[in-house]
Amino acid sequence: MHNRMMITGAGSGLGRALALRWAREGWRLALSDIAEEGLAETLRLVREAGGDGFSQRCDVRDYSQLTALAQACEERLGGIDIVVNNAGVASGGFFEELSLEDWDWQIAINLMGVVKGCKAFLPLLQQGGGRLINIASMAALMQGPGMSNYNVAKAGVVALSESLLVELAGSGVTVHVVCPSFFQTNLLDSFRGPTPAMKAQVGKLLESSPISADDIAGYIYTQVGAGEFMILPHEQGRQAWQLKQQHPQALYDEMAGMAAKMRAKARQTGH
Repeated sequence: MHNRMMITGAGSGLGRALALRWAREGWRLALSDIAEEGLAETLRLVREAGGDGFSQRCDVRDYSQLTALAQACEERLGGIDIVVNNAGVASGGFFEELSLEDWDWQIAINLMGVVKGCKAFLPLLQQGGGRLINIASMAALMQGPGMSNYNVAKAGVVALSESLLVELAGSGVTVHVVCPSFFQTNLLDSFRGPTPAMKAQVGKLLESSPISADDIAGYIYTQVGAGEFMILPHEQGRQAWQLKQQHPQALYDEMAGMAAKMRAKARQTGH
């Protein structure tokens, strides 16, 4: 019976919600995160929900920690059937304000963390024809203002997933990429940006979202089951993506207007 799943960033937010969604179906989970308290709590909730498994601290920047996790999955679960590369951090700031360190940090976690997760776990997935689920963001498709490093890292996750989709076609490994919009989450705890005003603005976007991490996890569960490659959990996100495909300039104009407003607001608050 194939029901073994690994999730990075499983200590909170969408990672935890995904763990619980699959746990309700009786899956065994390998949970990883750098936040060990959150991780222990997720494992407790997973067992309550009818699943089981183990947790292991893992920093996705460190490939050796990911290969050690893959080895633990092999030893403790006998393999793995679904891999979810979900660990990520938020970031913001206009391009001229972002330091090269901000870029390195963002790319190292949000893009290379996914590359390393794929590299460490693909051999395991290929044993039994598993599923690979990479969590990107609507930012990968829409490139909103004031978060270029985040946009670029997440767009890389989409390009990586598309590359793997075609390379692994016929190999038995199914690839999915998820682009959630902002949703109610603690992603902001990791937020790095030059100004408090920018963080507040991103916070407003998050709060305005009517959809919870649990709703998104449920939607992903259904779409993965249906074999959908590009999974867009938000209705607004699906509409925006459609608009961009048909009238990219209309979207760029809207984003440029948004950027101008953000700059004006930043000047008012003296940041």
